[in-house]
Amino acid sequence: MKNIVILISGRGSNMEAVVRACAAEQWPARVAAVISNKADAKGLEFAKAHGIPTAVVSNKDYPTRDAFDAALQQVIDGFAPDLVVLAGFMRILTATFVEHYAGRLLNIHPSLLPLFPGLDTHRQALDAGVLEHGATVHFVTAQLDHGPVVAQARIDVRPGDTPDTLAARLLSEEHKLYPYAVRLFVEDRLSIVDDGVVIAEANKI
Repeated sequence: MKNIVILISGRGSNMEAVVRACAAEQWPARVAAVISNKADAKGLEFAKAHGIPTAVVSNKDYPTRDAFDAALQQVIDGFAPDLVVLAGFMRILTATFVEHYAGRLLNIHPSLLPLFPGLDTHRQALDAGVLEHGATVHFVTAQLDHGPVVAQARIDVRPGDTPDTLAARLLSEEHKLYPYAVRLFVEDRLSIVDDGVVIAEANKI
């Protein structure tokens, strides 16, 4: 039984998707905690309602990123995580923190990486005139929005799309993509090889 710790900063809709899939599909795992850097994050209410322990580590309480990450790491490690999942956690993490969780820290980014790292990805996609947009689940490395890609979801860019319409349409795909990727990790089907990810076939009964 693997322990999953999920980090959020807001409503945590991708966190909800992972929690629901874990229960519905009976993964050999449990969501051990949901942690936020904001006490008013709406996702904390969902976690509490589902009996999941929660914690708040506010970045405003620490003078530096290093100090915040050290405190956050201490709280996370109190839940003995096999996997740490970033689900709308709006903090840039230090290299020391990322290295501590190397190979067991996942993020979802709303673009087809390596295209459009950073913020405002939907506007970036529209400004670039691409015909296809999407989301990427990847292992986190010290380089922002890089790291070995686990899986991607793709949507067409339609005439008249705005950043809001793209974001809404993509979010429903993210809610399928992220649980799929997390389940692959839980089932020990992911291996990082030469900066890429190899997915093993599911065990056949």
